[in-house]
Amino acid sequence: MKILVVNAGSSSLKYQLFDMDENLVLAKGLCEKIGLSGAITHKRPGKATYEADYPMPTHNEAIALVLKLLTDAEWGVIADVSEISAVGHRFAHGGKIKQSCILGDEEMNYIESIIPINPLHGPPAIKGVNACKALMPGVPMVGVFDTSFYSTVEEKAYIYALPYEWYEKYGVRRYGFHGTSHRYVAAEAAKFVGKPIEELKIVTCHIGSGSSISAVKYGKAVDTSMGFTPQEGLPMGTRCGTIDPSIIEYICTNSGMSVKEVNDALNKKSGLLGVSGVSNDARYVWEAAEQGNHRAQLALDVLAHSAKKIIGSYAAVMNGVDVIVFTAGMGENDARIRERIATDMEYLGVEFDKDANTNFTRGVPCEISAKGSRTKVLVIPTDEEYMIAKDTEALAK
Repeated sequence: MKILVVNAGSSSLKYQLFDMDENLVLAKGLCEKIGLSGAITHKRPGKATYEADYPMPTHNEAIALVLKLLTDAEWGVIADVSEISAVGHRFAHGGKIKQSCILGDEEMNYIESIIPINPLHGPPAIKGVNACKALMPGVPMVGVFDTSFYSTVEEKAYIYALPYEWYEKYGVRRYGFHGTSHRYVAAEAAKFVGKPIEELKIVTCHIGSGSSISAVKYGKAVDTSMGFTPQEGLPMGTRCGTIDPSIIEYICTNSGMSVKEVNDALNKKSGLLGVSGVSNDARYVWEAAEQGNHRAQLALDVLAHSAKKIIGSYAAVMNGVDVIVFTAGMGENDARIRERIATDMEYLGVEFDKDANTNFTRGVPCEISAKGSRTKVLVIPTDEEYMIAKDTEALAK
């Protein structure tokens, strides 16, 4: 069975075509500048890469180009679009939808109804589904939702201490995000240590441009750092993470900025960028820190300190922790930030191995805690697209 996975952004569209029978990625690519000039990069393992500028006024033209390339005599990997059994779509927010599902009219109407609580990610994902439906009539469309992994979180963990009617009327609660990634690496961590996930207490750390940490107890999510939006929790590339909400009114009053302007600053001018004044990219922040830039060093310290606090709180919530997992851009590739976070955790049973942390094959699951460490610390590459493909395959069958 061949499954196409689509992740649509406001001006971009990522895709991968999987052969699930052979467990292979046949092709993957990225459409960029949708609505502007348009460009595509199309890759096939072990073969030449196709790159070109191409007009894409809407997501429809982007999907049409993807299907054209997938079936092209020179650049394609399948003979006909009919070989694609189903399409899996990544949604950041599913609201009350608790698991992956076939996207019928009822589901699409509901997803459109929750755009007010998902204004950034909802509309482009919907456009991606509609474009595929128009060009692939009769092919099942499946929605896989980052928030659905947190359907097992108890009320005491997802309710904010706010007027309860805000939850009832406006849906204000902790939803959590990056759930597809956390679900994947938690399962892979259990495989790595050779124990059933139903016997493990796992803290999964998705550290990247966007970052979140989740507590997974006996295979079920029990808490997560992101909340009503992906703004809460850790400081990120440009997002502030958790702050005192009174700061917003204070800055509005004293700076003359509007609420929208302050919110834009919290989302786009804060985090590593805001503290360091250098970049939202940790690589450049590290370079500045090494040259003696105090604010750059401080930005990295703030990130590591925040992650330590959250990991410790989740050990308290789960009454212990067996495995701590690092994944995503920084989690997989930044040895220094992993060391900052995972050292001085002997109270949790962590014996950190600095050599293992710096000397391993990237892209391969590995342990960076010392042999005999009661709590294992792992680095596991995430694969959200494969998780989407697996859910899509199961529903399509």
